[in-house]
Amino acid sequence: MEAYKVTVATGTSEYSGTNNYVYVTLIGEHGESERTVLDKLGPDLCRGAVDEYEVKSSVPLGSIWLVRLEKRRFWVEDNWFCLYVKVKTPDGTSLTFPCYRWFVGDMDIELREGTAKRMLDDTIPELLAHRRRELQERKQTYRWQAWKPGIPKCIDAKSEKDLPQDSRFDNEKTSDFEGSLQYALLELSLKKLVINFGKSWCDLEDFRRIFWRLKSPVAEYVMEHWKEDWFFGYQFLNGSNPRMIECCYHLPDNFPVTGDMVQATLGPKTNLYKEMKLKQTPGQNNPIFLPSDPELAWVLAKTWVRHAEFQIFQLLSHLLRTHLVVEVFCVATLRQLPAVHPVYKLLAPHLRYTLEINIRGRTQLISEDGIFKRVVSTGGTGLLLVAQREYQKLTFKSLLPTFDFKARGVTRLKNYFYREDCMTLWNTIHSFVSGIVTLYYSSDQEVIEDQELQSWINEVVNEGFVDTPNFGLSSDLKDRKELITLLTTVIFTCSVQHAATNNGQIPLGQYPEEYFTEASAKAEIKKFQEELKEIEEFIIERHGNSELKYLYLCPSQIENSITI
Repeated sequence: MEAYKVTVATGTSEYSGTNNYVYVTLIGEHGESERTVLDKLGPDLCRGAVDEYEVKSSVPLGSIWLVRLEKRRFWVEDNWFCLYVKVKTPDGTSLTFPCYRWFVGDMDIELREGTAKRMLDDTIPELLAHRRRELQERKQTYRWQAWKPGIPKCIDAKSEKDLPQDSRFDNEKTSDFEGSLQYALLELSLKKLVINFGKSWCDLEDFRRIFWRLKSPVAEYVMEHWKEDWFFGYQFLNGSNPRMIECCYHLPDNFPVTGDMVQATLGPKTNLYKEMKLKQTPGQNNPIFLPSDPELAWVLAKTWVRHAEFQIFQLLSHLLRTHLVVEVFCVATLRQLPAVHPVYKLLAPHLRYTLEINIRGRTQLISEDGIFKRVVSTGGTGLLLVAQREYQKLTFKSLLPTFDFKARGVTRLKNYFYREDCMTLWNTIHSFVSGIVTLYYSSDQEVIEDQELQSWINEVVNEGFVDTPNFGLSSDLKDRKELITLLTTVIFTCSVQHAATNNGQIPLGQYPEEYFTEASAKAEIKKFQEELKEIEEFIIERHGNSELKYLYLCPSQIENSITI
């Protein structure tokens, strides 16, 4: 009788533990072990527990291919979240089988050993069959749908409750998200009461009545300086939507600004023609607002611009170019790459929670009766129209910061901290991705021959972005360089680009779920984390004691995935 030591780790989030029956079976090249119930003296499989058991086999199993876990109901249903299973064989070999899955109801899951494997690396029929079964199940669970015409395809789910538990927020995240939402709605209601029943506003300083709870030094700084022209311009440069600013080579005919009108704001060493590069011929007589106008007129003009920019920012820069773009890669990854695939292991932490937050966005934010319809002037139908127009122009190249900055003519723009930090982080992520890809693909031919990888990119292009006429992404991958650029773009969009417009939960480069088990891959992750730490230190030191700091792209402020 052969004895194997089995260690089972239960998740640390709320309700991860279970009092249901859980069985384990080891499956090896020479047969299967006894089906063993995980039951020892004292409580088993509690939240955060790491339990050890002995599993016996009548014959030596040889190489351990799979670990089968089965959960069966005991009195009442009690879900269980398993982190991993470790097996120590009689000869002392230790193997890790990552799980990171919820067991809901009576459920069986077979786990692969943690070494990343492409399909070409698997020659054992049983393991190839396991890959196929896993993807068949995922394709039934995760399906495509066209939510609206002219919008990227998304997950087929009417609400977040339609998602499998593995793609849902954990309980702490759900409580935090819903609690924050309810608090925000309550705060808005209270402010509405103040506006409706308080005394009339006499001047702009009365706006402070609805900003009684500023949450950060930046918010306080904005409150103090929002009317100042220099800060109005600074926000386009290093604010929450820094992708709008671009070099202007000519003014439209219906915007008849002359040099004399703006010379006072340009400084003595330049003029409008130098700034704009080309001489203008004014067109129709549209009203032009200038800093020399009455204060309130100028403030209202800037407020109008900021309000219009806010809608473009939230709908296009934030929602379309991060959330909806990444969802395409998320669905394709779940449908076409098994958990043992190196690209799945690389992307999984950066796709966490994306499906649920996007579904909540579609149902609560931009739906026909959503929050946006009630609080922004474009309303529900207007928002959709703006998104559809932008989607028709969306290109893959525009997601690459190197191309984006050149296209907008801002590569030499001074004090453009967003650009500086983006390029530093892009290069660091690119280096990390290059290290991982070269570990598992030794040549371009191996990229071409990876059927799962090719199916993945084909589905991204021909399903997710099928209605995007100018996206420009090839439906096949021809070499490692293409793969590295694509994966870097996905991770960059999930993390850095989204953080420039929002902030989330788990800092970039921190991987609490260890999908990679090989020492070489862990070394690449450690190197990545060290480089991010250096970037953080540089960004903080760059601003010194400056009152206004651009810290949105400090790695500790960048989430791994789109979670909010």
